[in-house]
Amino acid sequence: MAGSKKYKKSEDKKLSYAEMVTKRDELKKEYMDLRFQMVVGHVDNPMQKRQMRHEIARLNTFIHQHDLEELRAKAVEAVRSAAAAN
Repeated sequence: MAGSKKYKKSEDKKLSYAEMVTKRDELKKEYMDLRFQMVVGHVDNPMQKRQMRHEIARLNTFIHQHDLEELRAKAVEAVRSAAAAN
């Protein structure tokens, strides 16, 4: 995936939460396969491993940001409902 096409960061921002999680899981699986291939010695592009790690980290960042936004929204709602009750 990482070596097959030019990777664009902006593509990840447009994905939904479920798509980001799915893509991250796919990349993790591909990364494990690539690590195995490197041990065996059948890798054409050794930089692909680094690129995949960066893509996984980027997706983890977007997923974490989404989780934080949800938590903030829930906190704001809880504060508003508590203020309305008083």
